[in-house]
Amino acid sequence: MSLEREPRVPFLDDREQLPAESHAQYDALVESRGDVRGPFGVLLHSPELAGRIGRLGAYVRFEGVLSDESRELAVLATARAFDCAFEWAIHAPIAREAGITERTLDAIVDRNLGALSDRAANVIRYSWELFDDHAVSQETYDAVESRFGTDGVVELTATIGYYAMLACVLNGFEVAPAERTPFDG
Repeated sequence: MSLEREPRVPFLDDREQLPAESHAQYDALVESRGDVRGPFGVLLHSPELAGRIGRLGAYVRFEGVLSDESRELAVLATARAFDCAFEWAIHAPIAREAGITERTLDAIVDRNLGALSDRAANVIRYSWELFDDHAVSQETYDAVESRFGTDGVVELTATIGYYAMLACVLNGFEVAPAERTPFDG
């Protein structure tokens, strides 16, 4: 994905931009994702950190217990909570491929969950309660726990935290996609 403008720090997306001792971290990111983009072009200024975050992300995105739909609902709820344009631009198409409808995407953008199924609304609500209230109500927790079990709630919570961290990196370093998103002014 191309960028709208240069981030606050040089974007490192070429292996040769890094010292030789950092090539392994770069190679691992490319192997798991196909290329270096988004937060990783910034995070590679700290190659060890980029590598560790990349390994966590590979698990969260490609190996975790959440379904693609549930994971993408959590990612987009996080992108919306942070108004993170890059995260939204990357994950809205992935969400569509996972079966998430335009109506659901619009509901996330509008922060109006009234018309959504409980299945979708509970994942989004869980995310937003963490961000807005810094806690999760018992009602929301119980709904999510009954669907995912304890291990699933742990992974859901960690997924939300992982994508919140990436949103902070993307927003803090002004990594913006070339494509328009609902968060453009």
